[in-house]
Amino acid sequence: MKTIYIILLAAVIAVSLGCGYGSKNYSPTPGVMPAISQLSPNSATHGGTGFTLTINGTKFATNAVVNWNGAAQATAYVTGGQLTVSIPASMIATAGSVQVTVTNPATTGAGMYGGGGTMAETSAPTTFAIQ
Repeated sequence: MKTIYIILLAAVIAVSLGCGYGSKNYSPTPGVMPAISQLSPNSATHGGTGFTLTINGTKFATNAVVNWNGAAQATAYVTGGQLTVSIPASMIATAGSVQVTVTNPATTGAGMYGGGGTMAETSAPTTFAIQ
């Protein structure tokens, strides 16, 4: 009787693992990669006043975020090809260059086990000059 119990237990474990119940490894799929084609303006004078930066490009998500030297900024979505962000005078106080990118955030999965989400994707950097 004990042998039958052990065989049945081993069979149940093997079937459970074989059906994928042992691990839930659902990797998100790549998201939509945004691309920047133009910054307007593309430069500013150091010590100047704050301004609105317009980012033109493609594939911007409605919740896309503009990054100024890697720091996320409060971003306004205009269209899938245009975003705006307010740049305060303190961010252009000294001369130099700044890398501007756009990130489309990750999405969560909606599948039964959380599958189906996408990864965050960030555009190639575009240089903004502070003269």
